[in-house]
Amino acid sequence: MENKGIRTCLTIGISLLVLVVVFAAGAGAGYFAPRLLGIGSPALTPTGCTPCPEVTTLPSDEVTSTQDACPECPYLDPSGDTPKEYEELFAPFWETWDIVHEEFVDQPVDDLALMRGAIEGMLEALGDKHTSYMTPEELEQANESLEGEYEGIGAWVDITGDYVEILSPMKGSPAAEAGLLPKDKVIAIDDEDMSNIPGQLVLQRILGPAGTDVTLTILRGDESFDVTITRANITVPTAEAEMLDDNIAYIALLNYGENTTEQLRAELKTVLDQNPEGLIFDLRNNGGGYLTTAIQVVSEFIGEGVVMYEEYGDGQILPYNAIPGGLATEIPLVVLVNEGTASASEITAGAIQDYQRAPLVGVTTYGKGSVQSWITLKDNAGGVRVTIARWLTPEKRQIAEQGLTPEYVVEMTEEDYTAGRDPQLEKAIEVLKEFIRNN
Repeated sequence: MENKGIRTCLTIGISLLVLVVVFAAGAGAGYFAPRLLGIGSPALTPTGCTPCPEVTTLPSDEVTSTQDACPECPYLDPSGDTPKEYEELFAPFWETWDIVHEEFVDQPVDDLALMRGAIEGMLEALGDKHTSYMTPEELEQANESLEGEYEGIGAWVDITGDYVEILSPMKGSPAAEAGLLPKDKVIAIDDEDMSNIPGQLVLQRILGPAGTDVTLTILRGDESFDVTITRANITVPTAEAEMLDDNIAYIALLNYGENTTEQLRAELKTVLDQNPEGLIFDLRNNGGGYLTTAIQVVSEFIGEGVVMYEEYGDGQILPYNAIPGGLATEIPLVVLVNEGTASASEITAGAIQDYQRAPLVGVTTYGKGSVQSWITLKDNAGGVRVTIARWLTPEKRQIAEQGLTPEYVVEMTEEDYTAGRDPQLEKAIEVLKEFIRNN
């Protein structure tokens, strides 16, 4: 159980939710069938595929890949030993495989596409929108979203609903300049309806080379409209800081990537060196990221104690404690949140709220309360994003589908966005000033 807490690349990002996931063709499927479908015995060989003679004699420790052992039948695993119950369980799969190869009108069929479809269908059957298969290209670009640059419109998105939904545009991005807002839904691209199109395929249409245009039909509330956006090279932002009037420091955290903690600490040192009377920590439109980063970030504001729990399917609960040495554990604090505050940023805000370290100002957060592990498949075959646990606040509150309700609820209207007004920030400043006066 201890290892569950230190898995590599545990990610809480929204499905990703990040605009840099692309559905595309990639590496071969030789590894997939024996490992993910439980197939490993020549007894399950599909019609028309004769096992290679060497499969029955080649020692398993000499097999460098299933393709080396049987290039004509790469989905056979010569080292595998399939139990009888799995042979019976997957008999309908292979029977269907045979029917498709023998009867389908357009031959030859794409075995790689069939195998990927089988994996996707298996994961979809779990009924969890955050568990999915990623092609090698999707896996690579999803990692880029938290680490560097990509070409697109610059927005965090949710791909798990009926339509791709904008979580938040990145500050200064083409998406922001075009006026996209949280909760906007992409219902058409270049006049082509996106109904019933998988989110990954929609993203493929949104992404593209810098300098090219894409026209999105946006559904906002009950109204729809078109907006043409010129794609650009997007540098994924992390942290921004400044000093406001009345000696108040302001820091906005925009994601939870590999370098977030380092950048956040640098910004904190910069503003704290100016001896501010209070600090506003802005988590609005922060779609999340790495779990380890979430623990590091919240530890900058909470000095000790449990900052979150992970609850696993077997009922075990794993606590995560604050990391000593936080830079802002004493300064008067207010936290800004909104409907784009999700996942790792909800871990941070939830812990701060439970410990009454600071009040939250804004609107109810997104409600992403589960933890995903991104597992890279062997041989550059892509990856699987699997929900492994749910997370709870220090008071063991569930956030999934509920979100966090701020102590001070302040709406941000479309007119506010258009006019450049920020009533939520104004309220945060008011609350912080009052706290400073009373203490």
